[in-house]
Amino acid sequence: MKKVKILIKKKPGTEDLPTPKYMSAGASGMDLSADVEKDLTIGPGQIKLVPTGVSVSIPLGYEAQIRPRSGLALKHGITLVNTPGTIDSDYRGIISLIIVNLGQEPYVIKRGARMAQMVIQEVTQAEIEQVQELPDTARAAGGFGHTGV
Repeated sequence: MKKVKILIKKKPGTEDLPTPKYMSAGASGMDLSADVEKDLTIGPGQIKLVPTGVSVSIPLGYEAQIRPRSGLALKHGITLVNTPGTIDSDYRGIISLIIVNLGQEPYVIKRGARMAQMVIQEVTQAEIEQVQELPDTARAAGGFGHTGV
């Protein structure tokens, strides 16, 4: 398994929160915890910004993708609005989660609750070349539903 070093800085006052870590040997994502001072309730349909209390330094050529936790999504309808969220290699601010409650009941986020996961991925940047025509394909401009059901 390929390894890359990610530097993590915890905000002062978050010593009680777990450092992001992999929860099993085969896990691809590290859990991120909620840095909330008191219980935060998200009602059905509501969106809230939830800080994690951590900042990261990711090497050039990599990004962190922030993804929902499947158990929260299935059991409570809790997910991320922009999934996956992207943390670029040059961002040094606190990672925050844009959480939405798609469930039917209010959901309470407690301090230290594992709310999302962070996956480190290699990045390829495209070299853009503007042209007058694109190469043709069998699909061409066929869009949504063009191949049938």
